[in-house]
Amino acid sequence: MTESLEYSVLLRLIDERSAAFRSAVAAAPGLDAPVPSCPGWTLSDLVRHLGTGQRWWAAIVAAGPAGSPPARDAVEAPGEPDALPAWYAESNELLLSTLREAGPERECWTWWSAGVSPATARGVARRRVHEVLVHTYDAQLAAGVVQPMPADVALDGVAEFLDTCNSTPVAWPHEPATIHYHATEGRSWLLTLDDTGAWPAPLTDDAAPASASATGTAEQLLLFVWGRRTMSDLKIEGDPQVFEQLIAWVPGE
Repeated sequence: MTESLEYSVLLRLIDERSAAFRSAVAAAPGLDAPVPSCPGWTLSDLVRHLGTGQRWWAAIVAAGPAGSPPARDAVEAPGEPDALPAWYAESNELLLSTLREAGPERECWTWWSAGVSPATARGVARRRVHEVLVHTYDAQLAAGVVQPMPADVALDGVAEFLDTCNSTPVAWPHEPATIHYHATEGRSWLLTLDDTGAWPAPLTDDAAPASASATGTAEQLLLFVWGRRTMSDLKIEGDPQVFEQLIAWVPGE
């Protein structure tokens, strides 16, 4: 696991980013506004998705160690659009109160347990920070009021995505490759792809040469790995097919 923010900071960021999300929702022309970065979704779909996620992960953390998660379809959002903003605020507070009570080392089920991100409340908190961060961007797009992301949060977001979504012991099905990510704010990461799986780490001077590299601001890199930006938005060097293969790869399928 790459270095991440302190647990108390993660909880504060969930609260702060959630407030930014609610502000974007309130600034939109209506909950039926389309979300350009989530094709086919309206803002009400986005609120339901994020609020349902907050409640589901609260239930997961509260359950502690488990072989499987509680049923997600048991978490229901209100049918009336006007009730969604208050329901979302309650959903977020439920997650925060659960995380506070659990403490950072509480073990729980996670879908990323085979990788380097911890299957703990800390790992959940970190994932939810960046889930809310990116969906706040989505909501701001819908409202037409996009604001810059805090650079330090976006930097951790790139590292968290690699630790969680690009970390697996499932064998890479292509030629071995290495990817370097360079943030203009001064942080860089390495992703190794081979028959042992996909493994991220901070980039060091003695790292293997890159098969492909991507350079941009932390926000640009974060939005790229989350599928909100394309290679044309970054400085790409080396073989771009490696990025295409990584984007298309679903480990285990």
